[in-house]
Amino acid sequence: MALPFPVGFWQVVTWFGDSGFLLPVGLWIAVWLGVRRATRPTALIWILLFGFGGFLIAASKIAFMGWGIGSATVNFTGFSGHTALSASVWPVACWLTASHWEHRVRVTAASLGLLFAMLIGLSRLALYAHSKSEVVAGFALGLAVSGCFLWLQHRRPHPRLNWTLVLVSLATPMIFLQPGTPAPAQDALELIAIRLAGTERAFTRDDLLARRQLHSSIK
Repeated sequence: MALPFPVGFWQVVTWFGDSGFLLPVGLWIAVWLGVRRATRPTALIWILLFGFGGFLIAASKIAFMGWGIGSATVNFTGFSGHTALSASVWPVACWLTASHWEHRVRVTAASLGLLFAMLIGLSRLALYAHSKSEVVAGFALGLAVSGCFLWLQHRRPHPRLNWTLVLVSLATPMIFLQPGTPAPAQDALELIAIRLAGTERAFTRDDLLARRQLHSSIK
């Protein structure tokens, strides 16, 4: 998908949706929520929602790579992991960073996090890493995770944390990961899919589209 700005810009943006960056951030969110006894139930809610979202992302990818479960009609091979993780994590991370301030500021921060997640989703299209259906589905899944969490915690005690400490902790993945270097999550899921399905190689998008063409020619 042709979008403005050079490829280098989109490569930088897309890295902020990589699992190598966002999984540690998701863990830090759980840690900060678990610091105070009053917010530990909220931490559990986050862990359950975030974990379930991650499970659905992985399951959709394994189902496709192992058994070819997808849709050639809408060019769908599984949730866009970058987009889903971004829409799950960034609104909550921004909300947590603004936790010391009033409700209106926290809502604004969460909204900015969601806009950033949308930008990351666009980067997946700009880099031709995913189809529109995969990005939209990923964004919907991530929005469900973050939206449910923020709604469920609304009337619960929330932490009033020092925003500087939170921001520094959330940025720690940059210390251990070279910016722009993707995590090997896709390779790991591909290996799992091959072993579970007992196939010699993973199912690909080309296989999916070729199968559709074959069915069309038979008709």
